[in-house]
Amino acid sequence: MQKKSKKGFHLYAYQKVILSYVITLSICAWVLYPLMHRILNYPPGTVDTQFQIEYGGLSYTAQFVSLYIVVVSLFVIYQRFFLFKKIANWEQKGTHGSKYSVEEIRKTLLVAPTKFYLLQIIIPFIAITIGLGMPIVKHELESSGITVAILWVSILTFNATISYVFSKNLFKPILISTFKENRLPIKKHSKLSNDMILLLLPLLVAGLFFTVIVSYCRLVNVRGNDFYEYYKNELNYNFGDNTYYTDDELMDKLSDLEYIDSTHSYFIIDSDKNIITSDGVPLTDFFQKYMYELSDQYGGRVYEHYAVNTQGYIKHISNNGEDYIIGVRFPISGEDALVYIITTFVVLFGIISFLVWYYSSSLSSQIKIIVNGLNDINTKNNEEFKKIPVISNDELGELTVAFNKIQDLTEKNISQIHDNQQILMERERLASLGQLVGGIAHNLKTPIMSISGAAEGLTDLIKEYDSSIDDPEVNSQDHHEIAHDMSVWVDKIKEYSEYMSDVISAVKGQAVVMSETDDVDFDVEELVKRIDILMKHELKNALVYLNISLQVPEYTKLKGDINSLVQVINNMISNSIQAYDGKPNQNIDLIIYQDDINHLVISIKDYGPGLPDKVKDKLFTEMITTKGKNGTGLGLYMSYSTIRGHFGGDITFETKKGKGTTFNILLPISK
Repeated sequence: MQKKSKKGFHLYAYQKVILSYVITLSICAWVLYPLMHRILNYPPGTVDTQFQIEYGGLSYTAQFVSLYIVVVSLFVIYQRFFLFKKIANWEQKGTHGSKYSVEEIRKTLLVAPTKFYLLQIIIPFIAITIGLGMPIVKHELESSGITVAILWVSILTFNATISYVFSKNLFKPILISTFKENRLPIKKHSKLSNDMILLLLPLLVAGLFFTVIVSYCRLVNVRGNDFYEYYKNELNYNFGDNTYYTDDELMDKLSDLEYIDSTHSYFIIDSDKNIITSDGVPLTDFFQKYMYELSDQYGGRVYEHYAVNTQGYIKHISNNGEDYIIGVRFPISGEDALVYIITTFVVLFGIISFLVWYYSSSLSSQIKIIVNGLNDINTKNNEEFKKIPVISNDELGELTVAFNKIQDLTEKNISQIHDNQQILMERERLASLGQLVGGIAHNLKTPIMSISGAAEGLTDLIKEYDSSIDDPEVNSQDHHEIAHDMSVWVDKIKEYSEYMSDVISAVKGQAVVMSETDDVDFDVEELVKRIDILMKHELKNALVYLNISLQVPEYTKLKGDINSLVQVINNMISNSIQAYDGKPNQNIDLIIYQDDINHLVISIKDYGPGLPDKVKDKLFTEMITTKGKNGTGLGLYMSYSTIRGHFGGDITFETKKGKGTTFNILLPISK
């Protein structure tokens, strides 16, 4: 349990969840505060001003902070005294002091994040309902109130998603610490797919709502500007400052204006502040207050209310010596604001992608635990395997339990598996040696016959020299010529003997047991030389050409067992030969180069049919073969193990159907 230390207080897990919620919500509020009144097109001059206080009683900031405090208070109280009550008691009093059992705590921990997430979506609706009575939305519920509510719910849904992900990770250490052998997840478990839908669906819906609100409000602003400019020009053009009209004439002239939409209407206010509207709808209190107090500061523009999509333009005229106000009131309805919708969706997509990635990483960490357990089976022999703790109540939890159950069977069988593998590996080695026999005979036959011919040539020269000793016609020049011919034959015998020595050394190296390694420094020249000697016969019989491209200095040093490396490369060249299935006059490229991270890359490339899909995924993890009864599948499996274990390198491959296959052996270069 976490206790007080000399350096300060450590937070319990439930406290960290509450703190993370408050922090993320505070960040969301901090971002939303300067943006909300702009997004919702609040009338200029009415945000945090005396006008707003006189009309509504509270400023924008006071209303925003009040709503924030209501939301935070509701959640913190619920989390501490209801949702996390058991967890708080258990963390503070410990396993023995708490009245709740470990199983109850684990059950609470497994379901608490989901409950917390759902309540963060439901409770905002309650808080927003309370907030709808505030002056900031004191108007028609179907207009500004709904707009503000959707905006807040969207932001809080984003916050709920972030808190859900954090709470899952914060409770994970407790689930691990309370795990005991064979402890099962709760019987009624959730599905991983359901969790993903539960996480993403509200987020996507909230994102859609937020996009619609932002796009619509932005469109209202643009179209409002257009309507304002239009009616401003119309009224200024048709009405001068000093005119005389009767009320009927004034109404007729206003009626004759060309209105953009049938919902747009005019109004007249005489010197006694009597109001006549063409559509019979009275001007709202907010409209009139804004008209008399603020409209002159903003070019005669008037607004119906906060976040309400009705505006107007007024003009002061002098009619027969009396002051009149005439104006047009125009509801704004937009069509499509593609640019703004796309921009908003891009931003939302980035946020959603990040959250999905973060949540996927959390799931991946759970899967990694199982993967590590599986890796233990591959790397350990008869050691006791550790049980994997159950930290989720979904399919991953069931998989973990199943894995723990099969480990007992695995430990019993693993020894037998290793024994059988050693037998198969020995058979594969012997099969490889059998393939070398033909090459040995061919490679040694030619130099032996050449040495035999040289010996016969030397014999003839010896006889000739012997018979010329007492011959007076043979001069010193003749003796020198005979000696020169003998020297030529001796040089040939030396050359053929050295070649035979190289062949014997190369074959002798391949005859050792693969598990016996002799790690020494060797250079690329020696490696290529051995490959050429050992593969020459097989390549010649198959009528396949090996094109060697050496793109590093011949003296480039490597460290390891050269015999094992030669066998790996030869095995891959043999596979490339067999990929042509007896088709003659084909090519195999052997390219040796250095990559950007100080690795020597040995690339073996053929132009055959490529590897089947069923083989690609299992190439280095299973003993799989494409040769039917003629193959054991150990070649590449052993090659991969050799390169990883003896050289600290790696093997990769690329293959395309009908184009061929390339194997890349990556080896660290010896310094």
